Amino acid sequence: MVGLIGIVCVFITVFGGYLLAGGKMGIILYSLPYEMIMICGAAIGAFVISNDKSGIAHTVKDVGKVFKGPKWKADDYRDLLCLLFELIRMARANPVDVESHIEEPDTSAVFGKYPKILGDGEAIALICDTMRSASMNYDDPHQVEEILEKRIEATLHHNLHSTHALQTIADGLPALGIVAAVLGVIKTMGSIDQPPEVLGKLIGGALVGTFLGVFLAYGFVGPFSARVKAVIEEDAHFHQLIREVLVANLYSHTPNICIEVGRQNTPGRYRPSFSDMEDALTATKRDAA
Repeated sequence: MVGLIGIVCVFITVFGGYLLAGGKMGIILYSLPYEMIMICGAAIGAFVISNDKSGIAHTVKDVGKVFKGPKWKADDYRDLLCLLFELIRMARANPVDVESHIEEPDTSAVFGKYPKILGDGEAIALICDTMRSASMNYDDPHQVEEILEKRIEATLHHNLHSTHALQTIADGLPALGIVAAVLGVIKTMGSIDQPPEVLGKLIGGALVGTFLGVFLAYGFVGPFSARVKAVIEEDAHFHQLIREVLVANLYSHTPNICIEVGRQNTPGRYRPSFSDMEDALTATKRDAA
């Protein structure tokens, strides 16, 4: 909703100000379809050239993040802490009991309580792989922490591909607008023998290309790229939370301390209060009994 409000605001302020200043929409509306074909067509073509099939699909899918916002909400962070709490308690009580859950999370009753988390393959892989390390009595928590950090960084780098692709388009659109404007000037020069009123419309139409390139770059594609990047980086806190809790577990802290470490590292607007977290953990214990 906020994204749509921003788009409406851009259109109203730009074209509203133009009309209030006495501008005429006729020449813009006449030239717009042709300029859009040249500028947007060239931008899409350049985007296809510079990306493979998976990169194209990834970028198109991520544009929706502008309107949907972050994937993980406050309830999801609380559920993640409850899931990790239950797994850590189980592993401390009897390491054999947890093996079936981390080896086959899709059929696990514990993971099944949290279908949204179960649907995130990378989150599940982080949890299961790190729990396996703990079950093997890994004697160097620092090394596990470093491995997890590199893995999370690699995942984040991959997820940010769409923002780089969008920003590349934004950087190129003003230049493509100039290309369209130059073609308009060439067209105008071919009609140099026409009266001033005709030449004025032709020149105005050519300048629409420059306007459109800059307008799309800084009014839409650039802000889309920035918003997608912000959402992806915010969602990355979910994986970082897994690292914090499970590394605390490797240092043999009590399950409650591990979860408190995770709660303290939860982003502020999603962080459950201490009492709410205690209530959630109490309910988790009761359900597991």
